[in-house]
Amino acid sequence: QPMTAETQTIRTELETRRTELLSRQERISKHTRHREEPLPADFAEQAVELENGETLVALDQEIGEELTRIDKALQRLEAGSYFDCESCGEPIGAARLEALADTTQCIDCASAADSG
Repeated sequence: QPMTAETQTIRTELETRRTELLSRQERISKHTRHREEPLPADFAEQAVELENGETLVALDQEIGEELTRIDKALQRLEAGSYFDCESCGEPIGAARLEALADTTQCIDCASAADSG
């Protein structure tokens, strides 16, 4: 399918976000590798170090999940199905896609999934 100006803009935004996330993930990875040093002797410092490590692991996981959603959105854009709800096939809606560029569902299907 030919790229319209709209789909090209969406692709650029998704790819920019993807690049930002990969950069953030790399920084987290460097930081967590750095953590292989022995923990400080002070118990309070140890607690802070461990808590920071857990936070970084959680952040890394969230980034990984968002990257997966972005990759899926890019595939849907390429396939021509980006603007359609995966659940019901109806249009997702421009405002929803603008707010959540990596969504796969219209607001009705997403609300039903959240409540069910």
